[in-house]
Amino acid sequence: MATALITGASRGLGEEFAWQLATARHDVVLVARDRDAMSEIADTIRGAAGVQVEILVADISTAKGLKAVATRVADPDRPISMLVNNAGYGLGEGLLETTWTQEKAMLDVLVTAPLRLSQVAAKAMSERGHGAIVNVSSIAAHLANTSYAAHKRWVLDFTQALASQLHGTGVTATAVVPGLVRTHFHDGESLAHMREEYPDAAWLSAEQVVESTLAAVRRKAVVVTPSARYAVAGTLAKAIPSSLTRRMRSMRER
Repeated sequence: MATALITGASRGLGEEFAWQLATARHDVVLVARDRDAMSEIADTIRGAAGVQVEILVADISTAKGLKAVATRVADPDRPISMLVNNAGYGLGEGLLETTWTQEKAMLDVLVTAPLRLSQVAAKAMSERGHGAIVNVSSIAAHLANTSYAAHKRWVLDFTQALASQLHGTGVTATAVVPGLVRTHFHDGESLAHMREEYPDAAWLSAEQVVESTLAAVRRKAVVVTPSARYAVAGTLAKAIPSSLTRRMRSMRER
């Protein structure tokens, strides 16, 4: 049975990825910092889907935590057939308000971890001749107004570059570019205001995002935007001069 490893799997999109992959008969490895939340999810998935569920408690903003996850991804005796780099968060403040510690931690989660884990997975999967790597970007990738947006732009560009390097190996790379998603992502004080500022029609469900993403993986698509309206918004944002998008109020958090 194929095994998928999902970072940020204790809630939100990560939890939904775990459920949908388990329902599709994948064993899953859940990676996050919250052992209790993952244990509860693991027990429920085992009972409902009848698959193997492993939990790996790790903080991928730290060298130790990232190394632990990379080691698991590279394990030849327990191969990972799908890697989902989902872990992420936003600070909800600009560079003038944040600290270096905050910015560095976010950089490590949004950029360093996907880079390292994608490289490890790509090498292991290429040797076996099959596999899939999914990187969660954001519609904010099309805006040039926050460090979060810059990191998500990197995820989008990196995934496309990775896909070209994987051509002919049997391994695929897919970047998902969601807009606003109803998850715990916006629970923090600095982001909660967004729930009131955007209409219901602007929000996507986690189920919709994950369904679209996994369908894109099956099609071997490199980029997927799980909503027609956000696909249009992304196209428009790319056509708008950067000088204007830098002034736009951020849609940075998925």
